[in-house]
Amino acid sequence: MRIDVVTLFPEWVGQLEQFGVVGRGLRESRLELACWNPREDADNASGRIDDRPYGGGPGMVMQGPPLAATLERVRAARQDRVPVIMPSPQGEAFDQRRAQSLAESDGFILVCGRYEGIDQRFVDAYVDIELSVGDVVLSGGELPAMMIIDAVARLLSGVLGDSRSAVQDSFVNGLLDHPHYTRPPMFAGHAVPEVLLSGDHARIERWREKQALGMTWRRRPDLLARCDLSMAQKALLEEYIAQRRDEHHGPFE
Repeated sequence: MRIDVVTLFPEWVGQLEQFGVVGRGLRESRLELACWNPREDADNASGRIDDRPYGGGPGMVMQGPPLAATLERVRAARQDRVPVIMPSPQGEAFDQRRAQSLAESDGFILVCGRYEGIDQRFVDAYVDIELSVGDVVLSGGELPAMMIIDAVARLLSGVLGDSRSAVQDSFVNGLLDHPHYTRPPMFAGHAVPEVLLSGDHARIERWREKQALGMTWRRRPDLLARCDLSMAQKALLEEYIAQRRDEHHGPFE
């Protein structure tokens, strides 16, 4: 898979190659990343690609023509037709479902905005998808772009050291992940749950599924409401809720 990023800070985004599983995927050529600086397509010697907004107001707006020219260079280099994605607070929520869909594609192009935003005419004419990583405003699209790249890259074959990690992640099955424990067996006054030391894999898997259901019920009931739980899962969740009620000796939040 190849991912291209249009950004004013190519050195920043390019540092993905130096760290973590994404870096390993890039170094092992399981993923290809190319960064493009639109300043190279500016029509002035200073490389300026922003201007004041029509209608007044604070800040500057990225101009459409240099971005369009950069995008044409990207398309010429790729010689294919992949979606142009722009991280944006106005976009649809980026989630695991979208990450999986992108991981199954031939790649995509990310356009990172800066300042007050990008000229809407460029967005209307060239951007296929706007994705939001949360209800928050950032200084630019680079951090969301790197988040999207990370989420997609770890789903590619061979990028993770153990492919089961991606299968067991939060949101893959619509639920949050179960709690994790490692050595030492006693820490901060608490022991590792006995079931995890039992060696009984069936009991362990049952415990993990119950904890995932319970964690989702406690922290993200909106996710749970969208899940089509099996009868066995419903029974596990009821068991979790009953145990929590007993631990709190009555009603609890």
